[in-house]
Amino acid sequence: MPMLPSRHYVSDYTLFIRDLIENQPDLPFKQREGRAMWWDKAPASLGEERQMNAGRVAMTPYVYQTE
Repeated sequence: MPMLPSRHYVSDYTLFIRDLIENQPDLPFKQREGRAMWWDKAPASLGEERQMNAGRVAMTPYVYQTE
């Protein structure tokens, strides 16, 4: 009995993803569009960035020490 799985084996998850992409060819575009909307934010203007940095509170050297 071989230790490694068969080279021709395709998992159920892989079959599901392939079927999903085949049935919805615009899915990768929608994924990129969603990522751009929620995660890929353009950096703020320099003035906004300075204002945000001015409002920061300095972190204590050891954040878990309560005394």
